[in-house]
Amino acid sequence: MLTALVAAVLVLGAAAFALNRPSGPAAPAPTAQARIAPPAEQASVPTPPPAEPPAPAPTATPTPTPTPTAPDPGPTKGAGTFSTAPATAKPVGNGTVRRYRVEVENGIGIDAASAAAQIHGILGDRRGWTNDHRNGFQLVASGPYDFTVKIASPATVDRICGASGLDTHGEVNCNVGNQVLVNSKRWNTGSPQFSGPLDDYRALIVNHEVGHRIGHGHETCPGPGKPAPAMMQQIYGLKGCAPNAWPYTAEGTYLSGPAVP
Repeated sequence: MLTALVAAVLVLGAAAFALNRPSGPAAPAPTAQARIAPPAEQASVPTPPPAEPPAPAPTATPTPTPTPTAPDPGPTKGAGTFSTAPATAKPVGNGTVRRYRVEVENGIGIDAASAAAQIHGILGDRRGWTNDHRNGFQLVASGPYDFTVKIASPATVDRICGASGLDTHGEVNCNVGNQVLVNSKRWNTGSPQFSGPLDDYRALIVNHEVGHRIGHGHETCPGPGKPAPAMMQQIYGLKGCAPNAWPYTAEGTYLSGPAVP
């Protein structure tokens, strides 16, 4: 009887335990690493801005190449009066010695003494007219003289040369009477046809005009690539010749060309 009663109690206890036990496995606890923010929180998280590209490396600014300035031709008109260079030198060359003086028009910015020294050097150069052994020259400042080398403005050259019927049109030189007229524009700038140094072109002016004084006429180009004669009017074009300022080579060869009127 007692045994039956105990068994009944055990059965009832087991049934009660079965009714009160929770069903299914327990949910795992969340972890911070596995946490996903809710949509509202996701919207509030700022998006980092994109990284800015690196600034370009500075580049050096090239220095502009200076443009060469053209030589100053000087004034087109001077005072119309002249100053004689206070310079005297010993004769150069042999044979007939021609005395000359140098004059420069006032107001054109050319020093008479410096010009006289350069002209004396040109006429005494071994490539000049003294190489013919028949002509000589002497620079004087006073006393008797055979001719004058005058450096003058284009307007004055036009006036003096024009009085003898020559048209220098403000650009070129002339030889009239006992005067060699040198256009200051040519003395200061040379010629666009002459690619040599300015001092060489000054030598060409003097040699050409003095060449007329000692009896030489105009000549032209003897052939392509050959030196242009000093008696060629090189300012009007070289006709295939090379620019040249001197009537002779240093060895004494005359640089001639066919005669022209």
